[in-house]
Amino acid sequence: MNFPLDKFKKAETPFYYYDLALLQRTIDAVKEAAHDYRVHYAIKANANPTILERIALNGFGADCVSGGEVQAAIDAGIAPEKIVFAGVGKTDSEIALALKYKIGCFNCESLPELEAIDEIAGKIGHTAHVAIRVNPNIDAHTHHYITTGLAENKFGISMEQLPQVVDAAQRLKNIEVVGLHFHIGSQILDFEPFEALCNRINDLQDLYANELSLQMINVGGGLGINYNDPDYDSIPDFEQYFSIFRRNLKLRTGQSLHFELGRSIVAQCGTLISRVIYVKEGIRKKFVIVDAGMSELLRPALYGAYHQIENLSANSDSTPEMTYDVVGPICESSDVFGNEIKLPLTQRGDIIAFRSAGAYGETMASNYNLRKLNPPIFS
Repeated sequence: MNFPLDKFKKAETPFYYYDLALLQRTIDAVKEAAHDYRVHYAIKANANPTILERIALNGFGADCVSGGEVQAAIDAGIAPEKIVFAGVGKTDSEIALALKYKIGCFNCESLPELEAIDEIAGKIGHTAHVAIRVNPNIDAHTHHYITTGLAENKFGISMEQLPQVVDAAQRLKNIEVVGLHFHIGSQILDFEPFEALCNRINDLQDLYANELSLQMINVGGGLGINYNDPDYDSIPDFEQYFSIFRRNLKLRTGQSLHFELGRSIVAQCGTLISRVIYVKEGIRKKFVIVDAGMSELLRPALYGAYHQIENLSANSDSTPEMTYDVVGPICESSDVFGNEIKLPLTQRGDIIAFRSAGAYGETMASNYNLRKLNPPIFS
C-alpha cells in the first residue's frame, strides 16, 4: 500500500487511514465471486459512516448485533429487508426497534429469545421473520476467543436442543421460521471447516424437510485475511471461498443463500497511523513507545493478535535494522503491539503504521485513560 506520508506528517496522531480504492476493489471482488448469493456486511467489523455508505451504495445488506448497529445500517441507506439481527442478548427495546423498521430477519440464539420476539411482535401486530442459529459443532481451527460453532457455546442452539426449539417455535403465533443460521468462527484460513459446515447443513435440511419450509440458509462469515503479508494478499480469495458452498451445499428450490462477511471486506483497507514519542533503552531491550495504544487498537492486548508494524519514515534500504518492543502509552502492561519486532533504526517523531487494522480497530476503540482518537483520513 502506498501511504501519503507528507499528509501523515502534518496530521495529529493517532488516527485511522482508509484506502477507499482498495475497499472498492475488495467489494467488487466479493460481488463478482458471490453471483446471486446475498451478502450482509458485518457492521461489528467497522461501523465508520463513510465505510457503511460505500457498503450501502454497492447493494450489500447488513449483519447487526445491536440496536445501535441496526440504526447505523438504516442511517447509511441499507434497505431494512436486507438487515439481519444476531446476538445472544437482544434487549426488548432493540427487538422493538428492529420490528419497527421491519428488518429482514432475526437470527435467534435461544428459546427465551424466540419467546420474547413473539411477545413483542404480538403487541404491535407484526409477524417477525426469524432464522434459528444452530451450533453445528464444527471446529473452525482458529483462536478460541473467536470460535463460535462448537456444541457448548454462548452462541446459538446445540444440535441436541434443536428439536425442542423447532417444536416450540412452530407453536408461537407471531414469528415465522424462515431459515437456519450458522457462524462457526472468525479469521478462518483453513477452508475445510466450511466444507464440513455444508455437509452438516445438508443433513439438517434432510432431517427437517417435513417440519420446516426454509426460505433461506445463512452460513455466517468467518473468512480470514493475511495479517502477515497484507500487500501480497490485499484481497482474499473470495472465488475459492464461495465456490466451496457452490460445490457442496445442496440448496432447495427457491432457497436463498446468505453470507455475513466483515473482516475480509474491510481489514486490509484500514491502517492505524501513530507517531513515535520516545525510543527507550532498557537493559536488554529497546522500546519504541508510540502515541497509539490499546485504546486505539485493542486486538493485540485482548488476545495477542498480530498486526504488521512498519516505520513509514525510515528508508529501509539504507537504514540499519534493529529489534524493538513496540508499545503504547497506556498504564497497562498488556499495552504492547509487538515484542522483538525488527524495524529500521527508529527515532522520535517517526510515523508508524499498524497494518490490516480496518476490522475490529476503530470500532473497538475507547477513551480509556481519557485519550482521544483523531478523525480518520481517507484516500
